[in-house]
Amino acid sequence: MRRETHKPNEAPHSSPLSSRDERWMERALALAQRAEHEGEVPVGAVVVMDDKLIAEGWNRPIGTHDPTAHAEILALRAAASRLGNYRLRGCTLYVTLEPCAMCAGAIVHARVTRVVYGAADPHGGAAGSVFDLLRAPALNHRATVRGGVLSEECGRHLRAFFEQKRRGDVT
Repeated sequence: MRRETHKPNEAPHSSPLSSRDERWMERALALAQRAEHEGEVPVGAVVVMDDKLIAEGWNRPIGTHDPTAHAEILALRAAASRLGNYRLRGCTLYVTLEPCAMCAGAIVHARVTRVVYGAADPHGGAAGSVFDLLRAPALNHRATVRGGVLSEECGRHLRAFFEQKRRGDVT
């Protein structure tokens, strides 16, 4: 499987693929803002196939009292439902924060072809920062990964949210 990883502070090459990735990441960022307005950690995700939106999700574990209600999981569930198949071959998942181990496991099981994320997660990222579950040779599926798309903007939203939380502005 081809590796397409970019380090978060590395500028990705400019190409139609890059502009498409940025466009879909902007949609994921809008969903992250929705999560933030609901008092959730601002993470948004979209599933795209053939440059068409299939599904979307935003973090909702607090409001739903569900520890699995991460943006990626909700987007994957909606995509599988819409396509009538839990296998999401040919799909790209765009997410504003590098997936955690739980989400990476779901991505592998769903056979998502490609994952594009914004900000790296040095504390729990499972797409290369702490673990590399999306490309682990021992697993039955590996996704192509591209990190760092609109990383500054994605990271800025997360940092601002947690700064407000530390000050007590967010519950």
